[in-house]
Amino acid sequence: MSTSRHFPVCLLWILSLLVVVLAACVPATVPVPTETTTATTSPSPTLTPTLTLTPTTTLTSTSTPIRTPPALPDVFQTSLLNPVDPPHTYIQEPCQYLQDKWSSKNSPPGTIVMPIMFHSLTGSGIADMSESDFRDLMDTLHENGFNAITMTQFLDFMEANAKIPERSALLIVDDRRTSEYYDKFFREYWESWSWPVVNGWISTPLSDADLWQQMVDLENEGWVDHQAHGVGIVPMWPGVSDSYITSELQGSIDAFQLHFKKTPTAIIWPGGGFSTQSVKIARQLGYRLGFTAVSRGPIMFNWVPLGDKVTPVHGDTWQPEGPMNDPLMVLPRYWDTFAGKFIEDVLNMGQDAAAYADQNKATELEYYDIVCASQYGPIP
Repeated sequence: MSTSRHFPVCLLWILSLLVVVLAACVPATVPVPTETTTATTSPSPTLTPTLTLTPTTTLTSTSTPIRTPPALPDVFQTSLLNPVDPPHTYIQEPCQYLQDKWSSKNSPPGTIVMPIMFHSLTGSGIADMSESDFRDLMDTLHENGFNAITMTQFLDFMEANAKIPERSALLIVDDRRTSEYYDKFFREYWESWSWPVVNGWISTPLSDADLWQQMVDLENEGWVDHQAHGVGIVPMWPGVSDSYITSELQGSIDAFQLHFKKTPTAIIWPGGGFSTQSVKIARQLGYRLGFTAVSRGPIMFNWVPLGDKVTPVHGDTWQPEGPMNDPLMVLPRYWDTFAGKFIEDVLNMGQDAAAYADQNKATELEYYDIVCASQYGPIP
């Protein structure tokens, strides 16, 4: 057989072999196994944090909105006061005031105190009161539901709204008297109605041992509550020296600690005289209350009527108390000779103040809940 005859067959074989070799070099398409498909559709561990983000975002978008506290109401006003004797407040912290005001343990809004100043009850002087007028006043107070309180009760009421009778009278006798004076005019009201008396006692060295003992005995009986009235007779007006003021105020403290075994909490300003400096020194020595001889009106918790300037209505003898910036140290008192004429007004002021407080109760409690409750706790 010749070479040319077998050439096509060899060429065909070589080409077939080449096709097989080239086919082996091309990657085959491999089907994805069923197991692999299942693994890729299952939740990947890396997806878990992504899934937990959804509820976190939802909680943030539905959080409680911030509450805006309402504006507190204005101080109670009344047309029954002279316009030149506006009420002054003395508690700076609104949360403390609202807690004391609305606590069920304390005095309800509208509780009112009528301080009354007594001098001589003999009727022998122009500013003195007759015995019959005195007894009429005491009966009228009682008939209208008043009860007399001590200075300690009054102090607790003014500072923290402690519970006292809703209609209270603070009966303050000025100057030195004998035990016979108290026995004649005031003892029967203590024995019949449990009405105590406050005495603004002058701690002068002129009092003899017998008079001091009479006062100590009354103090120990528990119904005559002595408070400071200075030592001398010069009022602590503006312009009086600091040394004189200190001697008057400290002199009372020393005498009280010696004889009554107590420290006075109130100064009944001698002659009704006071000044910015005397108020300041009294505070420094520990006094917490002070009383003038000015009849501005009754007193309620965080509410004291005071004059801000000298006015023609009251004349230039009524020194304005407002500029002292300390209402508790310049409290007004009714004069005994005309206190009875104001009893009806006092009652109406108390009732109106209670109604005004009730009208604003929801607002004040909402303010307290938003602003105060987290720090002061719930109102008792």
